[in-house]
Amino acid sequence: MSPAPSRTLRSIPPAVWALALLCALPELVLMGADAGLWGSARWRPLAYAQGAFWAGLLHGWMPNYAAQPALMFLTYAWLHAGPAHLLGNLGALAWLGPDLARRLGAGQFLALWLAGSLGGGAAFGFMATSPAPMVGASGALFGLAAAAAVLAARSWRQALALMAGLAALNLAAWVAAGGHLAWETHLGGMAAGAAMMAVWRRQSSPT
Repeated sequence: MSPAPSRTLRSIPPAVWALALLCALPELVLMGADAGLWGSARWRPLAYAQGAFWAGLLHGWMPNYAAQPALMFLTYAWLHAGPAHLLGNLGALAWLGPDLARRLGAGQFLALWLAGSLGGGAAFGFMATSPAPMVGASGALFGLAAAAAVLAARSWRQALALMAGLAALNLAAWVAAGGHLAWETHLGGMAAGAAMMAVWRRQSSPT
């Protein structure tokens, strides 16, 4: 017999709920504005202008405010390109997050999310050639996926094989999307997540 849904939901660690809320709330506000329920239809382009990741800001573009080139490394992960984009990322968080949060604890889990977000932004900022903005939590999610691969692997060789599979999945998704995918963000998030787990495993290994 499967557990009752309410019991299953209560078993999700608070850190996962917190990240889900931080991902969902901005998009829900923008969806309401798009539908004319509140605010203005200009809210979405304004949110992207102020909070999306613009690679050009690392290459001489004039920011809208002084802290924008630094803050965008954090804010881009809380914005999404619409409900389908949000639901896809929430689904990945629901799949990866609970087990990782329980195994790592809230502090390390949130640090891992942050590392993936920063790594994804850094890779996009220095590798992307498109002037278009980048939004979404996929960099952080690829960091979680890399961490899960390291935890699941019995050796570093197996971990590298699993991460090669993630990289292949990233490439396949990029091809399927006709090139309209921030593969650099996924790759950077994956590298950051794997590096974070490597440090933690080394620190926890007996000397």
